[in-house]
Amino acid sequence: MSSVRWIWTPFAELSLVQLYDALLLRQAVFVVEQDCPYLDADGDDPRCHHLLGYSAAGLDAYLRVYPPGDTRDEIVIGRVVTHQRVRRQGLGRRLMAEGQARAFAAWGEGPIWLSAQAYLLSFYQSLGYRVVGPGYDEDGIPHFPMRRP
Repeated sequence: MSSVRWIWTPFAELSLVQLYDALLLRQAVFVVEQDCPYLDADGDDPRCHHLLGYSAAGLDAYLRVYPPGDTRDEIVIGRVVTHQRVRRQGLGRRLMAEGQARAFAAWGEGPIWLSAQAYLLSFYQSLGYRVVGPGYDEDGIPHFPMRRP
C-alpha cells in the first residue's frame, strides 16, 4: 500500500476538487457498484467534518463525521468508503483509525456510533464496535446500528 496523505476538514474548507473527488468515490461505490439508487448528496455534508485519504493514484479512502450532539449524543461516522483499487490492503482499518483519532482530537474521546452494512459487521466488530439494536433496511441494503464505547 502506497503512502496516504490524509486531509481532515470541515465542509466549508473542502476545495472544489476535494468535494468532487469525495462525491465521485461515494457515488461510484454506494450508487453504481452496490446498485443502490439513492440521494448520496443528502444535505448533511455541511454539518460534518470530512476525512479524505489520497495516494498518487487519487482519492483512495473517505469518511464523514458528525460532531457529538448533531444527530446523536455520540460522534457519528458515516459514508466509510475505499476505492476498489485499494481494497483488501488494510486501508479501511487505517481510514477508521485515522477518522477516530481526528474526531477525538476535535471533540474529545467518547463513544462513536455508526450504521454498518450487514456484510461488514465482522470488520467493524474487529475494531471494537458492537451491535446495539436490531437490523434494518436502508435503501434496500441490510444495516445494523453499532457503537464503540
